[in-house]
Amino acid sequence: MSELTFEKFPSIKRLKRSCVITEKLDGTNAQINFDVDGNILCGSRKRVITPEDDNFGFAKWAYENKNKLFSILGEGRHYGEWWGQGIQRGYGMDKKVFSLFNSGRWGKKELELVDQLSVVPVLYAGEFTSTHVDDVMAQLKGYSIAAEGFRNPEGVIVYHSQIKQMFKVTFEHDDTGKPYGA
Repeated sequence: MSELTFEKFPSIKRLKRSCVITEKLDGTNAQINFDVDGNILCGSRKRVITPEDDNFGFAKWAYENKNKLFSILGEGRHYGEWWGQGIQRGYGMDKKVFSLFNSGRWGKKELELVDQLSVVPVLYAGEFTSTHVDDVMAQLKGYSIAAEGFRNPEGVIVYHSQIKQMFKVTFEHDDTGKPYGA
């Protein structure tokens, strides 16, 4: 006979709290992790990458700019999207860019000191409602904010502050997800 145990019901989070909506960039997920001494570790969404075993040249770029990146970003793990020339949509660009996800932390603070470093564009910050998400999607349709002149943006990322969770809304396959293998 198994022993019955009590489990506390989790608190219910509030939906109408602050959110930040940013443009979803169609590239490849990337991260830079610095220890206190400035030693670097790079990764994609699923694995460690190095200049010798890279992901679209991200680790090569990060290692080449290691000292400048450390002086700006500092110790910790820094997530973003490596996007542009030769990656996914390409955005009609002649270079690649690493756009940091944490727009609340970075804004544009000193990021221009490193070529190809930016932050994802904030399209809305305020109380969450699905109407705000729909309005931002309507404004973004056919016009990328991140890559001026590019007419095929992917969608948005909604960061909900109450649960510290991100959600994506895309123009293509939003109701079903990407086709298997894509």
